Amino acid sequence: MNRASFGMTDVGRRRDSNEDSFLDADDLGLYAVADGMGGHAAGEVASQMAIETLLQTIRDQAWTGSDPDIDEVGAALRDAIETANRKICESVETRSEWRGMGTTMVAMAAVGPDAVIGYVGDSRAYRLRDGRMERLTSDHSWVNEQVKMGLLTDEDAQRHPMRNIVTRALGNRVDVSVDLVRDVMQVGDVYLLCSDGLNTMLEDSEIGRLLAEHADDPRRACEALVDSANEQGGEDNTTVIAVRVTG
Repeated sequence: MNRASFGMTDVGRRRDSNEDSFLDADDLGLYAVADGMGGHAAGEVASQMAIETLLQTIRDQAWTGSDPDIDEVGAALRDAIETANRKICESVETRSEWRGMGTTMVAMAAVGPDAVIGYVGDSRAYRLRDGRMERLTSDHSWVNEQVKMGLLTDEDAQRHPMRNIVTRALGNRVDVSVDLVRDVMQVGDVYLLCSDGLNTMLEDSEIGRLLAEHADDPRRACEALVDSANEQGGEDNTTVIAVRVTG
């Protein structure tokens, strides 16, 4: 299937620097968002390292132009994210000023009619199909654990003072658990990858409305989402990638 995509990142209204990084590679069918943590530029280092390692590892798999099994693609995606995690952990050991840095990551690989999404942390993937949006990932965060246990509602979680506490991230430990989600794409689908700077400012219903309003134009969809997040306060860096399945 063919795809048209657009990605962008914005520092927001409250931050002095942008620690997010992203990858938008239609030629590889590879898309990713990484939300760095750690401050003092270390978060930016971690997110960039994760994106660069992901790209290099997937390129080495050389599946472009072939017809790989989607399970193989998922295994390669998991391996790439795990490799990124190890590189960040090794860097932290050798550079004391980077201690405490880390990053979340959500990545999507599209091959033929199939897509597989791998993620660690609270960066998200959504899919818009026939005007209905569905969240494909489940945040690795403290507030999401409380939601699953019935102790918080989704609305409470979005505004909770501990909403930025993640329970998994790249760079925290050498062994990391990467969750995978497989999906079968349909013509007209729009996939959205984003850092939590978007969904902490906008409820899912508003994200879905804006995505549906600009479903035919990934660039305009991204611009509308970022503009709206900033209008609501822009408390964090916001990064988005919209991928439309065109046929």
